[in-house]
Amino acid sequence: MDNTNKAFSKFLLLWSGQFVAAIGSGLTSFGLGVYIYQQTGMASQMAFVTLLAFLPGLLLSPVAGVLADRYDRRLLMVAGDGLSAIGLVFILICMANGGAQLWQICVGVTISSIFSSLLEPAYKATVTDLLTEEQYSKASGLVQIAGSAKYLLSPFIAGYLLAITNIKLLLVIDICTLLLTVVTTLAVRRQISTKKQERSGTFFGELKKGWEAVSQNNGVRSLVLLSMVITFAIGFIQTLFTPLILSFADSATLGRLESIAASGMLVTSLLIGVATFKKGYVKMLALSLFFAGIFMAGFGLQENIFLITVSGFLFFAMLPFANTALDYLLRTNIDNSLQGRAWGIIGIVSQLGYVVAYLLCGVLADYLFTPMLVEGGVLTDSIGKIIGVGSGRGTGLLIILAGFLLCITALVLYQSRAVKGLEEN
Repeated sequence: MDNTNKAFSKFLLLWSGQFVAAIGSGLTSFGLGVYIYQQTGMASQMAFVTLLAFLPGLLLSPVAGVLADRYDRRLLMVAGDGLSAIGLVFILICMANGGAQLWQICVGVTISSIFSSLLEPAYKATVTDLLTEEQYSKASGLVQIAGSAKYLLSPFIAGYLLAITNIKLLLVIDICTLLLTVVTTLAVRRQISTKKQERSGTFFGELKKGWEAVSQNNGVRSLVLLSMVITFAIGFIQTLFTPLILSFADSATLGRLESIAASGMLVTSLLIGVATFKKGYVKMLALSLFFAGIFMAGFGLQENIFLITVSGFLFFAMLPFANTALDYLLRTNIDNSLQGRAWGIIGIVSQLGYVVAYLLCGVLADYLFTPMLVEGGVLTDSIGKIIGVGSGRGTGLLIILAGFLLCITALVLYQSRAVKGLEEN
């Protein structure tokens, strides 16, 4: 076996641990979502918990990026996975004492998010350490398969388990998967010689270098800013998926629907994993985002399980193409020595869209759009005749509007000369 194949084998071992961890994370995410919605009946409460689970890691990602370029990337991954279990243990203890209150869940997910922030930049930079440029797209497809497990396998498993037990078992499983991930990461670390990272500058000086790697390249800067709009649109369907379905169906139906819809991501991730793409990444990105927007709009159109499932499947099927194109265009235009810092900066800027979406979508759904599309609402005789009237129709309208925004963003991206220039370098 040559060195290239050996390196890919090490990547596969590392990837397998992340695959298992993604399943465990998905169990907790699904279980907490159902638990909070059943306790409160408010999309805004779910969105708030989602924000607290997401925001600390986002804010700390630039710091984590600098750490990934200064210290052992594999040890940072171990620390991220292992210490993030503390938050889950806290929630589990609260559950065991009679049920967790909303503030206790918020504390637990925040703790978990803080430590998880160490993982992403170190993981992305480790992929660059291990693989050749020709292997990036294949690795990206496999990474997305692992990510899709959170949506594909976890909801189905969680829906079944919640029918026969409670959320505490889901938390225990998640904790166990994190410990398994620590083991696989340590095994890979033993087989990789740790590269000595330069530490000639100050911490904030190195953080500035990561910012410059992103901001001084016009194409990279444009793509990251457009990514912020993309994450804003996608954040709506991520947050409102559960309340939309639970407004007219039960948690078991929700689990089955999520799993079937997310299988679209698995199908195209497998395709990307076995295929080799050498050009056309900008066109791939624009087309996949445009059709993702169309299918997102279809997802919110009617309270029809078949339509929602098909639209969800096709929406998820578009995401791996978009993620692969984004990953390639950014990775190949940033120097390897700056990868950790750059990915940290890219993460915090591009994913600010999620933060805004999480802040807005629940409040808009509960207090503005839902009242307009229940009996007697101001939109019942207009838009209500097209998408229906009921407690979940305001949520559906919000998802439709977010889908249209995604379509517009795709058109803008395709016309951007700066973004097209990334593929010519």
